Amino acid sequence: MLDEIKILQNQIEQAFALVRDIDTLEKFRLEYLVKKGKIQLLFDRLKDIPKEEKPLVGKELNILRKNTEEKFNELKAKFESQSKTQPNIDLSLPGRIMPLGSSHPVYQTMGRMIEIFIEMGFAVAEGPDIEDEFHNFDALNFPPDHPARDMQDTFFIENGSNLLLRTHTSPVQIRVMQGMKPPIRSIMPGRVYRNEAISARSLAEFHQIEGLYIDRSVSFAELKATMMTFARKMYGNNIKFRFRPSFFPFTEPSAEMDITCFLCSGKGCRVCKYSGWLEIAGCGMVHPNVLIAGGIDPEEYTGYAFGFGIERVTMLRTGIDDIRLLYENDKRLLKQF
Repeated sequence: MLDEIKILQNQIEQAFALVRDIDTLEKFRLEYLVKKGKIQLLFDRLKDIPKEEKPLVGKELNILRKNTEEKFNELKAKFESQSKTQPNIDLSLPGRIMPLGSSHPVYQTMGRMIEIFIEMGFAVAEGPDIEDEFHNFDALNFPPDHPARDMQDTFFIENGSNLLLRTHTSPVQIRVMQGMKPPIRSIMPGRVYRNEAISARSLAEFHQIEGLYIDRSVSFAELKATMMTFARKMYGNNIKFRFRPSFFPFTEPSAEMDITCFLCSGKGCRVCKYSGWLEIAGCGMVHPNVLIAGGIDPEEYTGYAFGFGIERVTMLRTGIDDIRLLYENDKRLLKQF
């Protein structure tokens, strides 16, 4: 029995010499240290040896098991500490090439529009998406019973609350007027929200760029010149455009600007409602009540304002005939831009 213990001890020493990592160490444990391992098998045979030999054999077996377990625990701690400090990756492998994305077509359009207005001398202003009724409605000359205030058109944060998701970027105009003195020449890009039915022409969440110019003796002719200059820079010199009288609470007089529908070249399609024209902007002279709400004397200053829906402009630039396609995350569409 003592000879077998000696042989097993030599086997264990040789096996330890072959241990290189946590996996081979686990194989060693399963072979020698478990209940059915080789050391335990010798313990099970103690009952078959003479009584006078048991103390010596038992002592040698206990020494063997203790030394083996100590060596095993030492190697286990070593391998575990190495796994914590060393990265579990092969640093010699070539790096992964990550595919590069591109800016969303809506943001490409917004960037181009901002660029054009900056070239025309406009600064860029931003404001919060969550507004109060004063900046979103009251200061913009919306009467208390205006339908736009209704829950059917506006997303209020809570029932009975005066906080809401802004329905346009016009509140930024009020904040700009309150924060600086004329002359003011600024655009306000951003995301807006309206409780509208989603269709080929409209979304409940979309983007706008609005503009504001306030100074002494500003005229409607300057407004038309600004809008026409932008349209030519954005769509080319060959487009046709027209101004139609309209109504907005915050401007007077007010107009809507149409350009030839690019999708059908003016022949008529479902996006332009078969009229051959597509509205791209509303505009007008800033209402005196709005100037007063912004802390500006309407007897001394006048101004104009305008607003564009960026998704609609994007459709004109790209030829997309359904506004919903812009937000369906279809890579086949997005990778074209």
